[in-house]
Amino acid sequence: MEIPKGLHQGDDGLLRCWWHGGLPDYMHYHDHEWGYPVYDDRRLFEKICLEGFQSGLSWLTILRKRENFRAAFAGFDFEQVARFDEQDEARLLQDAGIVRHGGKIRSTINNAKRACELVEAYGSLSEYFWRYVPDASERPEALTYENLSVISQTPTSKALSKDLKKRGWTFVGPTTAYAFMQAMGLVNDHLEGCAFREKAEAVR
Repeated sequence: MEIPKGLHQGDDGLLRCWWHGGLPDYMHYHDHEWGYPVYDDRRLFEKICLEGFQSGLSWLTILRKRENFRAAFAGFDFEQVARFDEQDEARLLQDAGIVRHGGKIRSTINNAKRACELVEAYGSLSEYFWRYVPDASERPEALTYENLSVISQTPTSKALSKDLKKRGWTFVGPTTAYAFMQAMGLVNDHLEGCAFREKAEAVR
């Protein structure tokens, strides 16, 4: 059987999207997290912050440091992170377990404050973010490697990015917003033929 471009057959015989590269931790992320809908506010906040930290790096680098990030940022309890001060910032800059980038650290603290404002305005981050599910006209009919590999941002991710920036969020460009949408299940970008596409869609 010829395997369609963009799919990778694992030792278990299942076809998966290509990008996990056969790495066990990355494959687990693909199989059990990526593309499945998330409504938990802390996980939504965590992901959009970690997408910001990923800027200029690979997601695998961030994924392998995720537990360190969780420990450093109070489990991404944004109400607590919003109270971080200069001492916390200095502590984080010395934490070798995370990405020690001053701008991204300050952005996370700033975005925690902005997240509190969103909760006040919408009741939850989930209620806000799930307003940005794109309609069918924005999605290709068949999600193949050829059409997914050229998508890095969409009209909806641009709209989400623009609104977040207007509200004072940082490190939330349209490409970052789209990666967040993919990961949190606002879109299902498992390729046609991936064994986990229908599983993610069923949950959605």
